[in-house]
Amino acid sequence: MERWYLSLELNIVQQLKMETTEEKYYAPFGENNFLHVYNRTNSEKDLLFYKKKNYSYFLRKYHEYLSTYLDTYAFCLIPNHFHLMVRVKSIEKLAHANTNESIAEQFRKFFISFSQAINKQEGRRGSLFQKRFKRVAVKDASHFTQLIYYIHFNPVYHKIVKNLADYRWSSYKAILSTKRTEITRKKVLEWFGNRNQFEDFHVNYQIEKVKQYLMIEN
Repeated sequence: MERWYLSLELNIVQQLKMETTEEKYYAPFGENNFLHVYNRTNSEKDLLFYKKKNYSYFLRKYHEYLSTYLDTYAFCLIPNHFHLMVRVKSIEKLAHANTNESIAEQFRKFFISFSQAINKQEGRRGSLFQKRFKRVAVKDASHFTQLIYYIHFNPVYHKIVKNLADYRWSSYKAILSTKRTEITRKKVLEWFGNRNQFEDFHVNYQIEKVKQYLMIEN
């Protein structure tokens, strides 16, 4: 069996390096890099998702614009923000291009497309997302594990549901399911061991440990 996760570099020197805000929150989309990508509404009064169909539309447009470039390991869509854990693919057609700029441009197009649809639906104008979306590099195995948990636990943390298994708009149920999914289910389950170990970790871990470790704003 391919030990795919051996390519996740455990660079302790990099982990302990003092980073600037720019380095920490705007990491480049480098080939094979794992990243935590997240963004929220430009205004506190706005939502990203007003209706159920907005969530499925977001995922459909995300796949349309980004699936060529990214493998998605986890996601969660919250009414006013979203979280993604992704890995940048090895893309032959980008061999002579700036991978970071190309993927950032795809996100820009994706945000514009989704914003236009929401603006039309809600009769609003202007930007919907914060202009600079954040992307934080996943630096070691512990970060990888805790980030997946954090993303899935987000709707419980924000008191939308009491049980993360009850939330429809995250990758948690898709990973436990056997139905077709765009999520890299097999690799995530292999990381945790199997379905039972994946589920047990999510049931028994504590969010405050993750918050302290990751120091995430949302």
